[in-house]
Amino acid sequence: MKLNRYFKILICCLMVANIEAYSQLNLPRGSQQATVSQRIGITDVYVKYSRPSVNKREVWGKLVPFGMNNLGFGTATESPWRAGANENTIVKFTNDVIVEGKALKAGKYGLHMIIHDNDKATVIFSKNNTAWGSYFYKPSEDALRVDVAMKPTSHVEQLAFDFTDVKANSAILSLKWEKKQIPVKIEVDVTNEVLANIRKQLEGQAGFNRQSWEQAANYSLNNGGDLQEALGWIDNAISGQFYSQKNFRNVSIKAQIMNKMGKSDAYGKLMDEAASLASTPQLNQLGYAMISAKDYTRAIKYLKMNVDNNPESANAYDSLGEAYKVAGDKKNAIKYLKKSLSMNPPANVKANSEKLLKELGVSI
Repeated sequence: MKLNRYFKILICCLMVANIEAYSQLNLPRGSQQATVSQRIGITDVYVKYSRPSVNKREVWGKLVPFGMNNLGFGTATESPWRAGANENTIVKFTNDVIVEGKALKAGKYGLHMIIHDNDKATVIFSKNNTAWGSYFYKPSEDALRVDVAMKPTSHVEQLAFDFTDVKANSAILSLKWEKKQIPVKIEVDVTNEVLANIRKQLEGQAGFNRQSWEQAANYSLNNGGDLQEALGWIDNAISGQFYSQKNFRNVSIKAQIMNKMGKSDAYGKLMDEAASLASTPQLNQLGYAMISAKDYTRAIKYLKMNVDNNPESANAYDSLGEAYKVAGDKKNAIKYLKKSLSMNPPANVKANSEKLLKELGVSI
């Protein structure tokens, strides 16, 4: 009988322990969880954190103590602030980044901060991203530390992370709370990241698509990539096995690569070939591209081709007249702009022809 009684007590104890271990209800928190993200180039930056409120408390130096502190729990004798509440604040980078001028590898990091009493903060990226707060913080797990200046801001009741000053290759990640913000500059070597990603993609299914090679070459051409590599890519689009097709786009891209390489003869021949492959809108576009490049001879040549191909197009005459105007040939500019107006052009073409004629001193 005693054995049976003790067995029942043991079962009850195990049941209680089991309930305590597994009955973690999903309930609202005082400091709500939040996430924020920003893409820089092709690099995604994510922050996951909890949002404590000011709630009429003194934050800096009190609620968030200055310096490193013994929090009275865990294994750390000195802990930084967890840059939020509850679990680790987590920041994730999908590619390598530069934080305040210092390199940081792609990955997920626990984010901590040391707040100083001179409006400075030390921002810590820890390799440990699974801890609860900073109670178990170890300096040996630091991946990077950077020092930044805190700045004033309008009152922010609930702590928030925000991305500002977003540019093509950088953004500012700021923690904002009470009347202070802690900005951290994140930069990405966008061109090299994109080109590395392109190389990987071209080894897969994208490599069997002509447009992929065209896009790759065009990106490299216009973003400081290796011109020899770009030339190889565009040649794959033009003459690659299975998917090749010579067209206006890839021939004109190759021409621009040749021009950047200083091969002017090859550039001229290829531009003429591209013009022969161009549709009406493409030929008009090519003429304006030559105007922008101040290659007025080719601009007039291509826009004349457009007039010959489209003798009933008021827009073709308007474009040719504009090319003559910028080239300094007033007589031919007036001739073709007036021809455009005589053809009952669309409103936008009419407005452009009239504007150009007025600039040439011709009364309408």
